[in-house]
Amino acid sequence: MMRAAVAAAALALTLPAATAHAAEERAVPQVLPIAVAVTALPLAVEDRTGYQRTSFRHWNTGANPSDGCNTRMEVLIAEAVEAPEVGPGCTLSGGLWWSYYDEREVTPAGALDIDHMVPLAEAWDSGASSWTAQRREAYANDQGQLASLVAVTARSNRQKADQDPAEWLPPSADALCRYGAEWTATKLRWGLAVDELEQDRLLDIAAGCGGTDVEFTPAP
Repeated sequence: MMRAAVAAAALALTLPAATAHAAEERAVPQVLPIAVAVTALPLAVEDRTGYQRTSFRHWNTGANPSDGCNTRMEVLIAEAVEAPEVGPGCTLSGGLWWSYYDEREVTPAGALDIDHMVPLAEAWDSGASSWTAQRREAYANDQGQLASLVAVTARSNRQKADQDPAEWLPPSADALCRYGAEWTATKLRWGLAVDELEQDRLLDIAAGCGGTDVEFTPAP
């Protein structure tokens, strides 16, 4: 059963380009136990040659270009524990957020960063270097999966920087299973690889997170 689940996940990640549109039309969320999900990630040596942050255009006009809010603002509005007031030009006032990395309540909105669950540099290392500019922009502004972008304290985001789980994990022990699952879900969604140290750390996390599932939908 486990091998069948891994094979199904691997197949979803290797669809030929000719069937990409059809895959988009029928894409549905996939759910795997965390250990199976980690095993489904392709293994590869990472390479940062040629990386520039500007290769990933963000923040763009967001999921709803007519609302006057860019991706950052849309994520803040969506993730607020207490909704902020949205003023002209998508200015936000009030509101309350929960930064799960370090278990802190945060206000105002300006005190938050929007973290790419898998940082842009890490995505480049793991396969995005071969993408088109349009696909990298889609990745950098992805609101199609909740795990892709997350509002957290600026301090925790900057401590994380572009590190993978072998190098950095959230300071809150209670965040570990969720973080491991969301990192894995993001890489599966976008068909990104892991290196050996990263895979080992994710498997270590999975070993302590029995009962945790990874839910992802392959990106268009």
